[in-house]
Amino acid sequence: MELVKDAGIVDAISKVAPGGGLRSGLDRILQARMGALLILGDSPEVLSICSGGFLVDAEFSPQRLYELAKMDGAIVLSSDGIRLARANVHLVPDPRLPTTETGTRHRTAERVARTVDVPVVAVSEELGVITVYRRNQKRQLQPIVEVWARANQALSTLERYKERLERVLKRLSELERSSKATFRDVVLVLQRAELVRRISEEINWYLIELGADGRMLSLQLDELYLDIRGDYDSVISDFLGPCSEDDTLEVRTYLASLDTDDLLDVSVVSEGVAKRARCTELVTALSDDPRDRLKLKLESRGERVLSLVPRLPQSVKEAILERFSNLSALSSVSEFELSKVEGVGPEWAKVIKEFISEN
Repeated sequence: MELVKDAGIVDAISKVAPGGGLRSGLDRILQARMGALLILGDSPEVLSICSGGFLVDAEFSPQRLYELAKMDGAIVLSSDGIRLARANVHLVPDPRLPTTETGTRHRTAERVARTVDVPVVAVSEELGVITVYRRNQKRQLQPIVEVWARANQALSTLERYKERLERVLKRLSELERSSKATFRDVVLVLQRAELVRRISEEINWYLIELGADGRMLSLQLDELYLDIRGDYDSVISDFLGPCSEDDTLEVRTYLASLDTDDLLDVSVVSEGVAKRARCTELVTALSDDPRDRLKLKLESRGERVLSLVPRLPQSVKEAILERFSNLSALSSVSEFELSKVEGVGPEWAKVIKEFISEN
């Protein structure tokens, strides 16, 4: 999945996800209604804010973590979590650093994470929850049962969103072959594709929290999200381009920045997309009435259609796209003329022409 949150907090959450020894140790602490403060890293920067405590330097095990948590102070582990470095440590981060927490343990955890770039984990004795900190981000982990319930609900939502996306994609495909696709048809596809991406990203977060327990959910997500990213990029490149990877990313980043209300507003999306398009017709139509701009007919370059041709080499596809300006030109060209394009030849020309005529 793309556009997931900060990689640091993702890495931190994955280290305490179910299926690993660290999570087993944390679960023992929760079950005993105890609190704990853990630092995953024993670098000189970490040790510089440590005071007191004692050296452990022992192999990690959930049982040992649980026993050490019975003492006051923080527990310092190696960055990979396979060794217990120190215990009963007093942490002294800069007290001037801002924090939104109120409890002593959590205030310390947040300040340590802002001071040193390492994962910090706080277990609340009173609330019985685990909170993970990394740099300026934090995430409170929900009970696995709740995460599963939300993940399954999100997966059902993704199925509905994907069905709607497939409907507008099918309509766009029918229209582009007859050169009747409008800017509105393209915008509808981009809206649906962005909604699918967002719900997929949400599920990806649940997968991170579920760890090894989320393997089956991961397979379901991969099956549902398969080829969606390719369709997303191809529609942008086909109708708003020709686009480079940076141009495509700019459009997707813009759509990702919109709140839900704006994303569902066709006029807002169409104006923002038109400003970022490389298509001459759209650039020219920027000053037009939004309703007229949405009616503007756009020619497809044919990238998405060519991407559907089984086993067609990327080099052949690029050569065809460079030679023919749009799908209409490609559809009307003879098989002989197509075969003359560098790298195509008679065999691929026949396959491509048959595919276009049948689809």
